[in-house]
Amino acid sequence: MSGSKTYADYLELHTLLSLQGNDSELSNDEQHFMIVHQVFELWFRLVIIELKAARSLLLQPVLPEDDVPRIVHHLNRCIEIFRLMTSQWKVMETLTPQDFLAFREGLGTASGFESYQMRELELMLGLKQSQRVQEMDPLAHFRKLAERGGRDAEVLKILEAEEQMPTMGEILSKWLSRTPIQGSLAHDENDEEIVSEFVNSYLSEHKRIGERAVERMAENGVKNMDAVRERFESAHAAANDFLIPDGKISRARAGLLFIESYRELPLLTWPRILIDTFVELEQSLVLFRTHHVRMVERIIGRRVGTGGSSGVDYLDATLKYRVFSDLWTVRTLLIKKESLPGLINSEFYGFAGKEN
Repeated sequence: MSGSKTYADYLELHTLLSLQGNDSELSNDEQHFMIVHQVFELWFRLVIIELKAARSLLLQPVLPEDDVPRIVHHLNRCIEIFRLMTSQWKVMETLTPQDFLAFREGLGTASGFESYQMRELELMLGLKQSQRVQEMDPLAHFRKLAERGGRDAEVLKILEAEEQMPTMGEILSKWLSRTPIQGSLAHDENDEEIVSEFVNSYLSEHKRIGERAVERMAENGVKNMDAVRERFESAHAAANDFLIPDGKISRARAGLLFIESYRELPLLTWPRILIDTFVELEQSLVLFRTHHVRMVERIIGRRVGTGGSSGVDYLDATLKYRVFSDLWTVRTLLIKKESLPGLINSEFYGFAGKEN
C-alpha cells in the first residue's frame, strides 16, 4: 500500500543507485563521469516533460490569456534546469586529462551525440537538419542503431514521431501571426491594408534613421564612409527582407515587431513576457552548450571525439544553432519609441494614452 512506502521505495533508490556500476570495478573518476551524465539525462527528461506541457497549451486554436502565464511557468522551469546543468560542468572539470584517458577507451564509440533525449529536445524546439553540422545527422544514426532492435528501435520511433510534430518555433510563429496590429485582427476585413501600412511606415523610418546616422558619421570625420554607408544599406535591406520575405509581408514577423515595439501596452504584457522567455530559454541552452565545449576542450584538447566527430570543433559549431531566430533578428531592427508609427486604436490594448 502507498502508506507503507519508504523514501527509498518512493524514489526507487535501490534501482537508481545500482545504475552506476560496481564500485570494485570502476574508478572514482569513471563513476564521477557516469553519474554526472546520468544526472544530465534525468534533467533532460524533465525539460522534455515541461516543453510538452507548454506545447499542448500553445497548440490551442485560441490561446486564453490566463494560459500564457502557465506556458511561461513551464519554460522558466526549463531555463532554471539549463542554468543548473551549466553550473554542473564545473563538477566535470575536476576530472583531469590523465584521469579521463585512464578510462576513455572503455567508452568505445559511445558519444554524447547519442543522447537521444537531447536530440528529441532539439526536434521539439525546431532545430532542422539543414542547420546542423553537415555530417551530423541524428536520425540517420539512430536508424542504424535501430537495426539492433529492442530499446534502440523504440527510441527511433520516439524521434520519428517527434519529427512529425509541429515544432515550438512553428507553433510560436502561428501564435504571433494572430497578434492584433494597430487594433486589427488577422481575419478583419481591412487587416492586410492596416498591417501593410504599419510595416511600410516602420521601414521608412528605419531607413531614415540609418541615413541620418550616416550623415552624422560623415560630419564627425568617420573614415571609409563608403563601407559604413554600405553597412547601413545592407541593414535596411535585411530589415525589409525580414518583414517582407519574397515580396509578401509576414504577419507573424509583423506581429512580433509590433509586440516588441509597443511593449508597454497592457494587452501585450504577457505576449512580451512569453517572447522574452523563449529568448531566455534559447540563451540558457546556448550557454549550456558553451560551457560544455570549453569543459571538453580543457580535458581532451582537440582530439577526435569518441564517436568519430571532430570533437571540440564539432561542438563549437553547435554554438551557432538558433531555433528562435526571428526572436533574435527582430532586435536588430528595433527603433526608438519616439520614432515608431503612431499607435492606432490604443483603447483596444487597454491603454489610455493619446493616439497620433
